[in-house]
Amino acid sequence: MSPDRYEPQHEDFRALCREFLAREVLPHHARWEKDGIVSREVWRKAGAAGLLGIGVPTEYGGGGESDFRFPAVFSQEIMHARATAPGFVAHNDVIASYLAPRTTDEQKKRWLPGLCAGETIAAIAMSEPDAGSNVADIRTTAHRDGDTYLLNGTKSFITNGENADLIVVAAKTAPQRGAQGISFLAVERGTPGFTRGRRMDKLGWHASDTCELFFDDCRIPAGNLIGKENAGLAHMMAGLPRERLSIATVAVAAAQRMLTDTLDYARTRQAFGQNIGSFQHNRFQLATMDTEITIAQVYLDHCISELNAGRLSVTDAAKAKWWTTELQVDVAGRCLQLHGGFGYLKESAISREWTNSRVQTIYGGTTEVMKELIGRSLGL
Repeated sequence: MSPDRYEPQHEDFRALCREFLAREVLPHHARWEKDGIVSREVWRKAGAAGLLGIGVPTEYGGGGESDFRFPAVFSQEIMHARATAPGFVAHNDVIASYLAPRTTDEQKKRWLPGLCAGETIAAIAMSEPDAGSNVADIRTTAHRDGDTYLLNGTKSFITNGENADLIVVAAKTAPQRGAQGISFLAVERGTPGFTRGRRMDKLGWHASDTCELFFDDCRIPAGNLIGKENAGLAHMMAGLPRERLSIATVAVAAAQRMLTDTLDYARTRQAFGQNIGSFQHNRFQLATMDTEITIAQVYLDHCISELNAGRLSVTDAAKAKWWTTELQVDVAGRCLQLHGGFGYLKESAISREWTNSRVQTIYGGTTEVMKELIGRSLGL
């Protein structure tokens, strides 16, 4: 958010986040990127620092802060640090959007303390090999069998999938009802019939563990149902605005980081006897990006205020998600161009930002799906 949108407690939290990332993430990040996965120890350290379960009531070990500005600050600082992992944002979004609001008292006591402490790592499993943004295409099923659900299916592209101890799985409990027959079930590590596939070799976000999940006659206790049976679509509609706002927050913060780095480069790199930023074309490019990022930040600030007030709509979240992520990709391309040949080297920060930016317009709902949602809201 813009500086005037923050209060002293947010800035204190920013300092905490920045110090934690510098101490516990950046020294290990290159190794994690090489390995394709982070250590579990950093999760426990994040929990001890109060960075997980920010909005969870303190009685369950959380921070008790419902103000989205706190997780927004955390996202901004992760981008400022140029860290692609750990998947703290996804973990916190699962807790805030799906678990904390609709779990029973017994489930809260069973799961939330571990999630807030970093002892338990969370993931959400919606996407499948043949089902992405259209949840009606989900093929994973869960049939009630006494006091259990029999879960069968495959999930793909799951962030935190390899490290996760608790996975919120979207499955059809009433397949004949299509999207209206989806439920959420919590699958715990070690459940018989639950296995994980290969670690996916992604174009970017190399330190973020991503894999397939397989459920073969996996028996899930009925007590692991999240919310109401067959109400999964409604739960998604309630949770997706926050998730998409998180993605938009990352997009604007990443775009600002790239612009800041490129301005520094343009002030020092010389061509034809002058700084490259002094050429009119380049100066106009930088001025354009600065303006676009400022405008994106204003709308993002508005959406954060709406979310805090409980008014952020699916449509407005879709607008924020597609606009900011497309801007991030565009800024990445223009900034890499301004870095010239150096920008094309893998060792350069901008090349990694350019690569990591690309997925932002895909996950959490593609740009095309976001525009479709907005178009429908116009009565088209």
